[in-house]
Amino acid sequence: MLNKLKKYFKLSKNLVLRLFVYYWRSGIWQKFVIIFIIIITILSIFMYSIGEWYIQSQSNIPLQLGVSFIPDYATSLGLNPENTMAALIKIGVKHFRLVSYWSDGEPVKGAYNFSQLDWEFAMAQKAHATITLTLGLRQPRWPECHAPAWTASEPTQVWEPQLYSYMAAVINRYKNSPSLENYQLENEYFLKGFGNCTNFSRNRLIIEDNLIKRLDPNHPIIIGRSNNGIGFPIGQPQPNIFSISIYRRVWDANVTHRYLEYPFPSWYFAFLAGIQKIFLHKNMVIDEMQAEAWPPNGQTIPQTTLNEQNKSMNSKSLIASFNFAKNTGMKSIDMWGAEYWYYRLVKLHDPSLWNVAKKEFNGK
Repeated sequence: MLNKLKKYFKLSKNLVLRLFVYYWRSGIWQKFVIIFIIIITILSIFMYSIGEWYIQSQSNIPLQLGVSFIPDYATSLGLNPENTMAALIKIGVKHFRLVSYWSDGEPVKGAYNFSQLDWEFAMAQKAHATITLTLGLRQPRWPECHAPAWTASEPTQVWEPQLYSYMAAVINRYKNSPSLENYQLENEYFLKGFGNCTNFSRNRLIIEDNLIKRLDPNHPIIIGRSNNGIGFPIGQPQPNIFSISIYRRVWDANVTHRYLEYPFPSWYFAFLAGIQKIFLHKNMVIDEMQAEAWPPNGQTIPQTTLNEQNKSMNSKSLIASFNFAKNTGMKSIDMWGAEYWYYRLVKLHDPSLWNVAKKEFNGK
């Protein structure tokens, strides 16, 4: 058997060399193609090697599997937010990434309303669950930037200090909670191609980072990178932990007007985490792993038929999403769309996604 493998390798090697010589002699464009293929091959091997190293380096670290949970989204699906969170806890969810929308927390200027976050923290604490609390103007879910309506008529130099005051109130209220594990500052802050956001000031991000560190130096800060982005985060501020969002099947509304499957393998994200670990000595976590349908043509989930929803998320693809996230080697994973699983269960009477999640979180 070994001799056959050696013979096969020798024949393959000779064939590659002959093809290389033939095309190299054919003309200048063939030379460019050969050089391009060589560069891509070397780059892929390098990235794959870094990714595999990272995966192995994390193998002994326990997995923390959690979900993003947004009461406003649950409400938009016709769900009771408290019942939804309670159901997620019941199937074994022990980590929640929560939001502190400025539009919800200060709907009237100067009047804070923390009733929603209060019951979320209370429910998590009772279940001995941990929390990542997002802070700032840009937080998960459309329209991404969640400013109160009363800020629309105010210039930047007026509303920015009011935002900092609101953030300070949130931090001071929850920093001593035993459930609080860390903060996420803003959400994909520099992503200009998605969301109704117009302010991308790095200086504001630095001020917010310093505000958190001053008011609560005891909890780590996470800053999120953009989905699939290969850029290297060398600018300020530098958080304790970086995060990344991973979406695999989306609706392309700009060019093809079809569902688009991103070609990135799991080791690509392991490479991003690994190269960052090597040069910045900082861990990376997955703050959004796509686990819900992506409706076409700007529709909402309730406007989309179950058959159409299944084209971008069904039980099979949800299992694949859980496995894909684990295969990146990253050990803190928050799934995106937990409210949607419950919506399919109670509104569409389809338990398929809920059963997958239940098995992942408590093995039943």
